[in-house]
Amino acid sequence: MEASHPLDAYSQIVSGVAERLTPKVASLRVPRRGSRGGTGESLGSGVVFTGDGFLLTNAHVVGQSTSGTAAFSDGTSLPFQVVGADPLSDLAVLRANGETPPPAELGEADRLVVGQLVVAVGNPLGLAGSVTAGVVSALGRSLPARGRVIEDVIQTDAALNPGNSGGALADADARVVGINTAVAGVGLGMAVPVNDTTRRIIAALMQDGRVRRAYLGLAMTPGPVPAAWRERLGRKTGLLVAQVVADGPADRAGLRAGDLLLTVGGKPVAVSQDLQRLMFSDAIGQPLAITVMRNGALVDVIAEPTELVAA
Repeated sequence: MEASHPLDAYSQIVSGVAERLTPKVASLRVPRRGSRGGTGESLGSGVVFTGDGFLLTNAHVVGQSTSGTAAFSDGTSLPFQVVGADPLSDLAVLRANGETPPPAELGEADRLVVGQLVVAVGNPLGLAGSVTAGVVSALGRSLPARGRVIEDVIQTDAALNPGNSGGALADADARVVGINTAVAGVGLGMAVPVNDTTRRIIAALMQDGRVRRAYLGLAMTPGPVPAAWRERLGRKTGLLVAQVVADGPADRAGLRAGDLLLTVGGKPVAVSQDLQRLMFSDAIGQPLAITVMRNGALVDVIAEPTELVAA
């Protein structure tokens, strides 16, 4: 006779991901000094991603702090040092002082599709193994945050509890495809993707403690090329400018909300990651040719990216 009440396939996937990832996600406590001289504490989550004690979390979780404490579900508590943080991507790398659980496997967010099952695993407020599940609602979103714009984030309806920032967003095989970064509204969560671009950011943080980033000052979302132009341009999508940061490089170059970016530096752009790949140190201060579609016509502008300076 079959066992009573066996788990359905969906529950098996979610519980399996939770079992594999929960030990690898830490609860972070980060001391903070208030503007009036008082002290406090920032709480979040962090994911072990190397065998020698490196963790990933959000830059906003660590802020300007240089150290803190990571507590794991097995009761282990370890001090950590902040190796580096990148406010633009909202990623930070920590190094724990002691033996951590085995690392989580990093996946590839560029292979995600809308509607795909994802599981959020956090350790909010020390409540080990806070697990929620949902689907990928959208890809390539831009998230305005703290006066900047975090590009190419994953939107999901997996509920994010307070303190889940810095936790793992995983696929059905428990591969970490994103780092949960914000609750943008009811039923609306955001995560920084793990892909080639963020791997480059992570590597720079591990090596140099910072990422030199070029900055245009645009919030964008994928947008359709008008039907009359698709055959001529050989493409169906570009990057639609949703917001231009006042007095930023894009604003000074004459870019406007509603423009559809087609090429940047001679390379086609269709998702935010296409632009992010170009926005590293070698683009700072260099003239950058940008072709946009505006009111049914092609317009060429020249922008000069500045270096993003962390607040």
